Amino acid sequence: MKNFKHIIELKNISISFNKEVILENFNIKIKSGKFVTLLGPSGCGKSTILKIIAGLLKPDSGETIFNGENITNLPPYKRNINTVFQRYALFSHLNVFENIAFGLKIKNLPKDEIKERVLNILKTVNLKGFEKRKPFQLSGGQQQRVAIARALVNRPKLLLLDEPLSALDVNLKQEMQFELKEMQQNLNTTFVYVTHDQEEALTMSDFVVVMNEGEIQQIGTPQEIYNEPQNAFVADFIGQSNILNGTMVKDYRISFANEVFECVDKGFEKNQPVDLVIRPEDILIVPEGEGKFNGVVDTIVFKGAHFELEILARNIYWLVHTTKYYEKGKKVGLNFSPDDIHIMPKLFEQSTNIIKAVAVDEQTISFLDVEFKTNEFKLKANSKVKLIIPPKSISLVSTDSADLVLTLDSIIYKGSYNEMYFYYEDEDENDGYILVNSEYEEEVGTKLGLKFNFNEVKILN
Repeated sequence: MKNFKHIIELKNISISFNKEVILENFNIKIKSGKFVTLLGPSGCGKSTILKIIAGLLKPDSGETIFNGENITNLPPYKRNINTVFQRYALFSHLNVFENIAFGLKIKNLPKDEIKERVLNILKTVNLKGFEKRKPFQLSGGQQQRVAIARALVNRPKLLLLDEPLSALDVNLKQEMQFELKEMQQNLNTTFVYVTHDQEEALTMSDFVVVMNEGEIQQIGTPQEIYNEPQNAFVADFIGQSNILNGTMVKDYRISFANEVFECVDKGFEKNQPVDLVIRPEDILIVPEGEGKFNGVVDTIVFKGAHFELEILARNIYWLVHTTKYYEKGKKVGLNFSPDDIHIMPKLFEQSTNIIKAVAVDEQTISFLDVEFKTNEFKLKANSKVKLIIPPKSISLVSTDSADLVLTLDSIIYKGSYNEMYFYYEDEDENDGYILVNSEYEEEVGTKLGLKFNFNEVKILN
């Protein structure tokens, strides 16, 4: 078979489960011989992609191209692709040698060839001498290596790994990360790895594909993903960040924290609202009066290799990493360079909530199954109005005392608070997002109660 630059290509893949769209017109190309990681939160579609490549799921539409061949309708056992799952699925009644040789025996290969290939792969995964042990006699890391060896002994062109290290303890997980990367380089096999662990992705990958809600947010090397995130979701998901609202005054000039700073970015519209990120390790603590602005140490936490500080400056809580200890309440200066400011287009342009509503009667307004009274002015029954609802006027409460219960779609840390986006569907097809600013951090996909302060809602008649 001819070797192609891209070993796998998904073209316009769409798939739904119980009428819920998981992937829609999804496209990706994966280069041969690379370690590629699909990274994203639970439910973003990364495992679905892996199963489509493996042939375990058939998409509703689209094509799966493997080494230049359309394999969309090819069953899994006919694809030169193997998968390692989160659960090792070893045969408890077989020893290590027999577990690894299982697939080769099904192919009816000669016994001498089976023995040679199994012994060679045992050397590769550092399990030489473990041939006669049963799975229960192995550690978790050793069992995982047996599962990987069982997949690799078949000499697949492509190895798929679905969160294979999630069950291991921290030390063993770190050890296996380096072993997996070394195996991939020595064998020159393409690895496609699925995880929600940012450290795993940055440690092992040649390329990282960051996903959210079935869409690719960014593809790049670990360095590109970390240092040059393309939007606030990527910046927030890949490591800790200070993500702030800003305005591009002009090329190389950005306004945030009530001041204009020099930056290295250009190409934005004049006065365009943007998100910006400054990594905690890029902020220097200097003597008061010698930095960009002054602040006060609010909290300090020892993290082993460094201290993690929250410093209140310009009404913003700045996350800072430093190897030096600072007492709470100490006045300091904060400094950073133009290179440390990374500018990104806003993932959401929404800064407040503008929602269509209808007047039920002269003083009652209805929107999204919520009704409230207003004394602002008399309304004409059944007339349409618009509501301006400030994000800070909406509180998170228990679902049984809420005005509205919605599912959290996205969350972005903004330094001193979180921007939360709740997707809603309206009968009149006025779908959109409700933006809430909150000090609390909640998990995406969670149903939360929203309570409105109707005294702060403006009505546009």
